[in-house]
Amino acid sequence: MSVTSEKKIAPPVHLDHNLNSDRMREFLAVVRAESISAAARTLNLPRATLSRRISTLEADLGVRLIHRRTNRLTLTEAGEELRLRAQRIVEDVTETWNAVRRLDDTPRGLLRVSVTGPYFTKLFTGFLCDFPEVRLEVQSTTRHVDLLSEGVDVAIRIGPVKDQNLIARRLHTDRLVAVASPQYLKQHAAPSAPEELNEHNCIVGFAGEWTPSKSWPLLDGGSIPVGGRLSANEIELVMHAVLEGVGIALLPSAVAAPHLESGALVPLLTDTVGTEIPISLVYVDREFIDPKVRIFVDKAVDVISSEMPKPHRFESTS
Repeated sequence: MSVTSEKKIAPPVHLDHNLNSDRMREFLAVVRAESISAAARTLNLPRATLSRRISTLEADLGVRLIHRRTNRLTLTEAGEELRLRAQRIVEDVTETWNAVRRLDDTPRGLLRVSVTGPYFTKLFTGFLCDFPEVRLEVQSTTRHVDLLSEGVDVAIRIGPVKDQNLIARRLHTDRLVAVASPQYLKQHAAPSAPEELNEHNCIVGFAGEWTPSKSWPLLDGGSIPVGGRLSANEIELVMHAVLEGVGIALLPSAVAAPHLESGALVPLLTDTVGTEIPISLVYVDREFIDPKVRIFVDKAVDVISSEMPKPHRFESTS
């Protein structure tokens, strides 16, 4: 909305000038929608009722807040001032309301969770059944999301947690292992040393948005250059590709374990290539942790620790 100047109007003497948070919410809804009709639908009010309340608000304050035009509404200077102050007040009232409700320790409201991997169905369905006042939004991605800027409450993260603003609760530790299919190894001699990986088609992830990784970690803390025809961060795609003989992949041992045990995949260079990877629950470090976050984390630690596939154990070949 644009802002126009408007002279004050005298308030009727019989009105009480009571400006409560509900009236400010209604005013802000009209401002956001730029339409009384649209705001009325959002608030589930009759249009005539909302229009009358806005007119009464203007009368109570003794100023014109909104200039009504045919196609749109325009805020007056007084309307813009009320918008700024009302927004802060409504936010404070909302936070106060939520803070007091949180004292009963009952999870409620929207919980956003970012996950990596397909192992958490029981956790989410169980949490919804146990806490009917919770709405759950779950997004699966291998990207390390920014919890604060993206409004995510909890993330299940693979790899080190470096952000000092986050609390990390370790679930367990796995390790990455290089694997290939017998089909691939029939056509290409298995590498006997890490340096020989650059002669193979390695399936790699991404170091950035669209920048394929150019190295794999070594157990001694170094890295080795790799490259190949396929770059992907979708674990199921990588697994399918390596099983089909496309190339060598670096996978969490727990993910590869069933195929290693069946012989569908063969471990390579287990004494030299790979690294340990922590799997953690992370959430923002705040003075007061919302019950839905705290209770979800506690439940997740128990459920995920029991549901996650167990890491494969390798015997030393040295």
